[in-house]
Amino acid sequence: MTASAENQPSDNEPSSLENPPTTNHNGSAGKNRRGIGRAMICLSIATGVFVGLGVYTFVYAKGASYLSNDPKSCVNCHVMNDAMDCWQHSSHHAVTVCNDCHMPHDFIGKWVTKADNGLFHSIAFTTGDYPDNLRIKDRNLRIVQQACLHCHERFVENMHPVVAGGDLQSCMHCHQEVGHALHP
Repeated sequence: MTASAENQPSDNEPSSLENPPTTNHNGSAGKNRRGIGRAMICLSIATGVFVGLGVYTFVYAKGASYLSNDPKSCVNCHVMNDAMDCWQHSSHHAVTVCNDCHMPHDFIGKWVTKADNGLFHSIAFTTGDYPDNLRIKDRNLRIVQQACLHCHERFVENMHPVVAGGDLQSCMHCHQEVGHALHP
């Protein structure tokens, strides 16, 4: 018999390709499969719990309302009631809604900002970790500034900095009661 013929299985012996060994030299292949199966079950349960809590929270917090342009969605959290009352007594009540001033006017910027603010607002309001006197963050203050300029460009064009890139006075510096009258 040649060397290659010795390595070939006989007709009576099953080839190793047809019946691969189920255990290695120490018999642990079956244990590995059970461990992977248990890990997949645990991962599936954890994913289900995470997704379930996410869906429950989205429904409970009326998450779909935040996708709209309706100012009532902003008062889903009681902490925003004062802001809503102030806006209703402001000079802009008849011409703007929350998104007009608090969201960028470009499509992608608007939805990125809604997602970013929504995440951090939901965490803060769920945990109760926010100050009684809400303050706008710098990033959102820049959005409000751009919204003012978007609507009032022709009135403020002579107020732009003389040097490109120079500082422009914040609209909110003089007009902080425009969007939310401080005393309804």
